[in-house]
Amino acid sequence: MTASPLRLGTRASELALTQSGHVGAAVVEGTGHEVELVHVSTHGDRDRTSPLAQIGGTGVFVTAVRQALLDGEVDVVVHSWKDLPTAPLDEITLACSPEREDPRDALCARDGMTLAQLPAGARVGTGSPRRGAQLLRARPDLEVVGIRGNVETRLNRALGPDADLHAVVLAASGLRRVGREAVISELLPVEVMLPAPAQGALAVEATTAALAQAPWFAERLAAVDDATTRAAVTAERSLLRALEAGCSAPVAAYAVLEPGADPAAAQVLRLRALAIRPDGTHVVEGEARVDLDLAADALSGPGSVPVELGQELAADLLSRGAGEILAEVRA
Repeated sequence: MTASPLRLGTRASELALTQSGHVGAAVVEGTGHEVELVHVSTHGDRDRTSPLAQIGGTGVFVTAVRQALLDGEVDVVVHSWKDLPTAPLDEITLACSPEREDPRDALCARDGMTLAQLPAGARVGTGSPRRGAQLLRARPDLEVVGIRGNVETRLNRALGPDADLHAVVLAASGLRRVGREAVISELLPVEVMLPAPAQGALAVEATTAALAQAPWFAERLAAVDDATTRAAVTAERSLLRALEAGCSAPVAAYAVLEPGADPAAAQVLRLRALAIRPDGTHVVEGEARVDLDLAADALSGPGSVPVELGQELAADLLSRGAGEILAEVRA
C-alpha cells in the first residue's frame, strides 16, 4: 500500500457511509493518507421488501463487500458487526473493533409515547424477529408488523405524513450515527429488550496479506481497536455461533465488563443471553460471568476467555430448551 488513498469498501446507505467515514478518518489520522469510500451493492440493499430470513439471513449485507476486499478492489471494509457470519474466513482478518456505540434498541413512536403508553393493539414495526418477540413478551396486546428499508424509510412508517404504524423499533446506535437521536421516544432497557449480539459495534476487516505488507496500516488499526468492545462482542458472538443461530434468529446477547471484587484483580465479564419464541410466549434465558484481564488475556480466538464464556452460556441455554425454540424457527 502506498500514499495513495485508502480504499474503504462500504454499503451505500446513509448509515453505512457515515460509520465507514468515521472509521476511515480515525484509521488514517496522522498518516498523510486520505480515504476513498468505495460503494458496494449487496443483495440486502437490492431487495428491500423480502424478509431477511427469506433472502439469506446471515451475511446478506456482507458477502459482496467481503468479495470486493478479496478481489483487491478495496483495502479495508467496515461492517455492522452484528451482520457478519460467525464463521471466520482464512484470508480475512478482523483487524479492528472501534469503541461500541449504545447497544440498546430505541422505540420511535408517535407523540413521543413510551412502550407502556402505546394503546392496546398498537401496530409496531420491526424487521427483527428478536425485537418482535421481546415486544410481544412485554406487551402481548401489540401487533408487530414486519418492515424493511433504510433508517428514514422505517421512521416514516411511524412518524411520516403517511404513517401507518404507531411506532417502530430501531438500533439506537444507527440513529445516533446519522444524527437522528431526537426521534427516540424511549431507549428500551436491556431488561425489556436484550440487544442482538454485537449490536452497536463495528467490525473492520482487511486481508491478512495487506496487514503484513503495510506496517503503518496494521499499527493504525491496532490504535483504533477497543479492547473492551472486542471482549464483550467476542463473547456474544461465541454464544451465537455455539447456538448455531444466524443474525436474524430470535437470539439476544449482551456482555459488559464490570469491576471485580478486588480493585487490583481482573475485571468481570458478564454475559446475558436469551432465545425466544417469535410470538414471545416462551423464552430460555441465562447469565454467566468470568474474570478477565484485558491486558493479559487473549480477547478472541479459540480458547480465549470471552469465547469460552459464550460457549458455556450457550451450552446452559441448550440444556434448558433453547435448541427446541431455534428448531421451531428453522422449520
